[in-house]
Amino acid sequence: MSWITYDPAAIEELATRMELREPNRRAVERVVQEIESGDGREVVCDLATGVGKTYIARALVDYLAGQGVRNILIVTPGKTIQQKTVANFTPGSAKFVPGADFDPVVITPENYAGGRVGDALHEPDAVKVFIFNVQLLTRPTAKTSRAAHKVDEFIGTPLYEHLREAGDLVVIADEHHVYRTDAKKFSEAVRALAPRALVGLTATPDESDRKVPGRVVFQYSLAEAIADRLVKVPVVVYREDGHNDVRTQLADACHLRRVKEEANREWAASHGRRAVNPVLFVVCQSVEEATETAGILTQPGFVAEPDAVLQITSGSKEDALKALADIENPDSPVRAVVSVNMLKEGWDVKNISVIVALRTLASDTLTEQILGRGLRLPYGERVGYSMIDSVDIVAHESYKRLLKSKDALLENALLPRGVPAPAGSADAAGSGPGSGSGSASASRTPAPHTETADQGMIVFTEQAPVRDGGFAAAGSGDGSPADTVVLGMADMEHRITEAGAELRQIPQLMKPEAGAPVIRFASRRLLERPDAYSLAFVSQDAVTAEGKKFRHAIEVELKAVALTSQRGLDGTVGEIGTEVRKSTYATQRRLPLARIREDLEDRILGLPQLQLTHDEVEHAGRIVGAFLDAALAAEAEEAEEGGTGDLRWEEARARLAIESLERLVVAGFRQRLDRTEHEFVVVAVPPPAQPWPGRTLDRAHLAEQLITGTGYTGWSSSVLPVVHFDARSTEVELAGIMDASPKVRWWLRLESRGDTYIQLDDGSRYFPDFVAVDGDGTHWLIEGKSDALAKHAAEQAKRAAAEAWAREVTALEKYGTWRYLFATESDLAQASGWDALLTVTGARQDA
Repeated sequence: MSWITYDPAAIEELATRMELREPNRRAVERVVQEIESGDGREVVCDLATGVGKTYIARALVDYLAGQGVRNILIVTPGKTIQQKTVANFTPGSAKFVPGADFDPVVITPENYAGGRVGDALHEPDAVKVFIFNVQLLTRPTAKTSRAAHKVDEFIGTPLYEHLREAGDLVVIADEHHVYRTDAKKFSEAVRALAPRALVGLTATPDESDRKVPGRVVFQYSLAEAIADRLVKVPVVVYREDGHNDVRTQLADACHLRRVKEEANREWAASHGRRAVNPVLFVVCQSVEEATETAGILTQPGFVAEPDAVLQITSGSKEDALKALADIENPDSPVRAVVSVNMLKEGWDVKNISVIVALRTLASDTLTEQILGRGLRLPYGERVGYSMIDSVDIVAHESYKRLLKSKDALLENALLPRGVPAPAGSADAAGSGPGSGSGSASASRTPAPHTETADQGMIVFTEQAPVRDGGFAAAGSGDGSPADTVVLGMADMEHRITEAGAELRQIPQLMKPEAGAPVIRFASRRLLERPDAYSLAFVSQDAVTAEGKKFRHAIEVELKAVALTSQRGLDGTVGEIGTEVRKSTYATQRRLPLARIREDLEDRILGLPQLQLTHDEVEHAGRIVGAFLDAALAAEAEEAEEGGTGDLRWEEARARLAIESLERLVVAGFRQRLDRTEHEFVVVAVPPPAQPWPGRTLDRAHLAEQLITGTGYTGWSSSVLPVVHFDARSTEVELAGIMDASPKVRWWLRLESRGDTYIQLDDGSRYFPDFVAVDGDGTHWLIEGKSDALAKHAAEQAKRAAAEAWAREVTALEKYGTWRYLFATESDLAQASGWDALLTVTGARQDA
């Protein structure tokens, strides 16, 4: 005979009243169906961190109370989770879960030994919720005593015995994996109570539970939560300049946190909301490392304020734990939390925005538990600002491993094939606290369906415009990935019929992206004539020209790759994907000018081609002096009293200056260009419409191979939605740098036909690879060449012609400002971003 009944209408009413997200409603429904028999069975709900296990527990309590159950025990693995759970039942607490019909008597280790609670225990109509740590329930030993196993004067028996004798006891085990079968004391303490039902809630089920048929009754993966917009988008952030030490990693993390703080203020001010304070979360390997890390974070250039850095270990005092509990308060001064092993689970604040894991991630479970601290949405839903809707994992050293194992990072990523998406998932996943309904955004022109090269699949893509001041995800208007649906060829006819006219009406023309400029390209013929010179005769002009390249600061870019997932037309979630996002800028050390001068001279004098003579020392001094005079011209004017002794350069500029000057000396020559006058022919590109390319793939496939003749989609700044390439090591690399850089507004791949060429005096036509438009409105004509081809005379002639062309077109003033960028494979290997590429190639020079 049933002790409770499954009532679908009651569950729907409960879900509406408590504003449950759709996966949480389904979890409650599934649990009730499974425990209806009351035969003591154990069931587990496997839900992604950040989806809302708290709401499931509170809703289950309310449903059970409505069915007549009066004794419910919520078991927690530690003090932090216990305090959070008590707060869920405490009106007035920031963690209180509203909407329940029943206001139970909450019994904790602090209050159960008292008359009021004792009376409630014997009151058959009182709904009692016991919230205990598992340690309190374990059996006493010769060295330890447990209050729950002692006779209580108000209860009349030990509390543990009272619970075991309750005929309707239901146990809800938070972080259920902690009580796995091989943790004997914990397992026995919970299961020896012989409850009518044991309900486990966890984001990381133990493998032993997965092996028991029917044990895991509900699954909702992190990949599904990302696809349904219920959690933040995880973004792996890294830098490629070789600096992966702890201080650099922490400095970059602090910089990202400040950027996110500004984004929160901007969004909150424009929407009449109180801004959330983003917090950095650092996980260390030991107490000693945590103490050292906290000390670094209090220094200038990091978080800076001692009160803003909170260190949490097993030895933390009460005031630290109180500050931790108050971290979501807008008035909390905490901006960084440093932890050893205390907060890897059950700590569910919504304002962790940047994560640095200094400790070795020993398992996939630990990886997801750490990631889970930052998944919750600060405003309850994605708001359309990628810096708010994402959690950044700073991983300079391990980013390749993280990206390679992205499926393990999002454990249990895949929904079993054939399991449909729940009604109301995706963008309509609930309206309660933390619901996933995001703001709408405009759509770019949808791409037609095309057959992939080697998978025999049909791919539909729809992309949205970039927002958020250059920080939005590639192909996304709100930080979410582009919607991508993959269909098998055999299913296509049926699926198109099912999908309706929207998928049948496929556009046949490719148009430029909304807002993209029409570029006026002026065709012209140029001639170059190089001459060579040795070290002893390096001219003042050559060195000055080289020095002028370094008048500007060089930013190091923090690369960002989002981990994405989407639902298909059948509702299933496919494999975890990656999506390149716009870069932000990393922090850098600043070096004094005296050291830079010394390093430049040492590098020149240390060249193997030179003999260290007095004359060579004088030549080196002359070269370095002229180089720095040209590089420091603007800075020297701004320095007090005209001096440069206190001037400092960022590390990237110093390093590239040394390499650039060395190349100048080793090469031993520079090119001089003679100008000739020719007629210009202006060509407007791209055309307003052109036939859609026959075969396309998403740009993610470029990480594996380039298929010539295939168009690639998924770009955030390309003028056209589909781009073709001929060379992976140059053209694809250039496209990636331009598309990721915040300083490149638009870029266009030029076709090797038509009228977009520069004609040389011998009659040959030179077709450059790209045109890019930066934030200042400067147009960049860009060419990528392999190291081998770049040395050929024909390629050098084209380069010289294009450089002279850019100067002359700019001088005419009616075509805007043009610059030419010639990048080799070696240049691209050195460049970590757009700024570095301009300096390495010498493309950025004053007009």
